[in-house]
Amino acid sequence: MSQLVLFAVDICAVVLLVFGLYFPRHRRRDLVVAYLGVNVGVLAVASALSTSDVGAGLGLGMALFGVLSIIRLRSTELDQHEVAYYFSALALGLLGALNTTSPWLNAGLMALILATMFLGDHRRLFRRYRHQVLVLDSAVTDHLALVAQLEQLLDARVHVATVQRLDLVNETTVVDVRYALTERALTTAPGTPARSGARR
Repeated sequence: MSQLVLFAVDICAVVLLVFGLYFPRHRRRDLVVAYLGVNVGVLAVASALSTSDVGAGLGLGMALFGVLSIIRLRSTELDQHEVAYYFSALALGLLGALNTTSPWLNAGLMALILATMFLGDHRRLFRRYRHQVLVLDSAVTDHLALVAQLEQLLDARVHVATVQRLDLVNETTVVDVRYALTERALTTAPGTPARSGARR
């Protein structure tokens, strides 16, 4: 498999990652160009480095991987699944650029990344579980009472409820909640039910 064919495999892989997995599931248009640009940019830079010296190219390519992962577009807050897609786009670019003794191994690793993202981000995986930060219009100091109120409000089983701010003057409670919806909540409303008594 020539290097140009490996480039083509990378382009097909990132197109499938972005337009086949990410955008249909999350519909965030601004990250489409980010993932495509990062992938093609890493592919171009890593391939240029690897042609001069295989050892230096590999080391600098991995350093580039680390630097870009630290930058992580700090002007925009990314959810954890979006960070995973970001790393996947980076990894695909590196695999498409590195010259190895077995290019088929690179192609196989690209397929492994796509398969992992397909399964790990599938809607049916842990579909009951949710995470939200809620603002309750009452100051709840008792943890058990808070959990009971949240379970009634969300029609769910609360696994973790962490109070982030308790305002006794304005009578509000900001709580980070991790919970699992009941079967009734899933059938009546696919999303989290919105009821009186909480602001989000």
